[in-house]
Amino acid sequence: MDYLFLLAGLIGLFFGGDALVRGSTGIARRMAIPPLLIGLTVVGFGTSTPELLVSVEAAWRGVPDIALGNVLGSNIANILLIVGLSALVWPIRVMGATLRRDTAVMLVAALVLVPVFAMGEVGRVAGAVLVAGLAAYLIWAYRFPGEAVAEDPDAAPPARILTSVLWVIGGLVALMLGARFLVDGAVSIARGYGVSEAFIGLTIVAVGTSLPELATSLIAAIKKQSEIAIGNIIGSNIFNVLGILGLTAMITPIPVAGRFLTFDLPVVIGASVVMAALFLSRPVIGRGLGLVMLVAYGTYVWAAQG
Repeated sequence: MDYLFLLAGLIGLFFGGDALVRGSTGIARRMAIPPLLIGLTVVGFGTSTPELLVSVEAAWRGVPDIALGNVLGSNIANILLIVGLSALVWPIRVMGATLRRDTAVMLVAALVLVPVFAMGEVGRVAGAVLVAGLAAYLIWAYRFPGEAVAEDPDAAPPARILTSVLWVIGGLVALMLGARFLVDGAVSIARGYGVSEAFIGLTIVAVGTSLPELATSLIAAIKKQSEIAIGNIIGSNIFNVLGILGLTAMITPIPVAGRFLTFDLPVVIGASVVMAALFLSRPVIGRGLGLVMLVAYGTYVWAAQG
């Protein structure tokens, strides 16, 4: 039954995330929001909704290692696994100053966690500060969206607002059920096999909640839409740290296990630094770099078991 719960949770998160992104993107297009801004905010944040619901559910259930592991593990998977796979499908074209700016925000958000984690707990005040940082970023991104990127002329016209709203509602329902099943199954499996809840959160749960990002970025890569593929990852990582961790901590303070400060957070920061360096030094992230990222992710998962 635990495996069935896990599978049902993954299916609910995948299809719920897809429905939420489809509905929210349709609403955004109706409001004439530029594609790059859609990737950074609507799609990036929409695909992070599974992480939000799973982390809140885990914190409420008294398994903070899954809540924190989900956030950190998702950010690592987003960069090393999803960007790596997307680059293998089609080399990612770096979109200039706008994405470099938002990559810097992603890196700063990760660095902010160092003093927060050092205190041993992400409390309600720290959570409120993180959420305030997210609000400031959203206002900044909306007022200064950067260079415009033309919408695909072959794209289908956006759906009616009512249709998009129904997609959003259906997606949220599926996500809530998926989050409950995923946490139930993951906790039971971890305890049954003696695997740490932190490792389960950093790997199985993190990759499971990142399925919408994976699907969105791979589809964008196949369509050669680099601005959506990479904007989705950056926006999701910003939302994971500032929004998900902040909101979860405001609901219930989250104790921080030592391994998150000494091992997993440095990996998040290191991966973010590498991504920022690539954006500053290269116009394209090619297949070779994509393969290196995948090898790095496999190495991290192997090392995380210790």
